[in-house]
Amino acid sequence: MTDPDIKAQIEAELAQGSCAASELIALQVIGDSMEPEFRDGAIVVIDQDAVIRDRVYVLVMLEGGLSLRQLRIENDRYFIQPLNEAYMHERQEVEQSALKGVIIQQTPPKGRRKDRITYTYES
Repeated sequence: MTDPDIKAQIEAELAQGSCAASELIALQVIGDSMEPEFRDGAIVVIDQDAVIRDRVYVLVMLEGGLSLRQLRIENDRYFIQPLNEAYMHERQEVEQSALKGVIIQQTPPKGRRKDRITYTYES
């Protein structure tokens, strides 16, 4: 299966809710819109059951496909934004239903087990 085929399959399964909510998902970061926290090539682990709260990193389903963004909750409205200032024009409001999970771990590109970063999102 080619990369576009795999991407399409993941997007279709998430859109239809066919992945069990208790399953963790691992995806590779493509691009630099979430640098410096997430570099191109990093592997992220997404928890579909994690609590959605302000400032968590989320996997979000947009018209253009899946994206990794930081969530900001303002006056009960959900906004997603990149971390890289060059992409800040992409900040946008989304419905809560577009949020597909919370990033709970990452392994940087070419990283090893000792390089893993775990996100606990303490209040």
